[in-house]
Amino acid sequence: MTQMKVAAVAAMAAALLLAGCNSAMPPDGNRAVSAARAAATPGNLGLQSPGTAEAIETLALPPAKPLTPNPAYARFPTYVGTLGDKQIEMKLGDKTDERTGVHGEYRFAGASTVIVVAGDRDGDTLEIEESNDGMHITGNWVGKFAADGSVSGERMNADDSNPLPFDLKPLGSGLAPAPAPATGAVAPKAPQSAAPSLEPAPSPAPPAAGHALGGTSNVIIGE
Repeated sequence: MTQMKVAAVAAMAAALLLAGCNSAMPPDGNRAVSAARAAATPGNLGLQSPGTAEAIETLALPPAKPLTPNPAYARFPTYVGTLGDKQIEMKLGDKTDERTGVHGEYRFAGASTVIVVAGDRDGDTLEIEESNDGMHITGNWVGKFAADGSVSGERMNADDSNPLPFDLKPLGSGLAPAPAPATGAVAPKAPQSAAPSLEPAPSPAPPAAGHALGGTSNVIIGE
């Protein structure tokens, strides 16, 4: 009797196992499980949106360093003037590999860093772009040269917004502007000539007695 019960239990277990193995698998079940596992990998949890990886890579890049004056531009013509209400100095010269190409740099008064510029001069029309890191365009300049060599126009952001007027005058190649006087310094006054006297001039005194030297009567020596 005991052996019969054991055999019956074993038969029921085998039947249940076969029923589980023969049950229908949902369509693409393996793919769904794989996708769920991939989405739940550590550090992701399925919450990253498209483009997140690219943004993380961009943020991981070292920050752009401020630009310093390029010694090759030191010989370029120098222009000084205003951009909006700020004083600037720009060095702008011709490119050697482009007929109408120009390039250079400018800086705000008192700044040690520069902003590079490059573009074209076609006749009296100037069109240049600027970059404060050497990689991204941060502004556009459009202006006209006058007969005296000065140039004026507008500087805009990269999307052509916030136009600011600029007016620059040439100082000549490699000529730096004179330094501004220190705050509180008093400029020296020009010497003033004495006011003319209204009194008559005194009569000349008679020459002192003596001997002429070498026949020159206007040089006298004493006794």
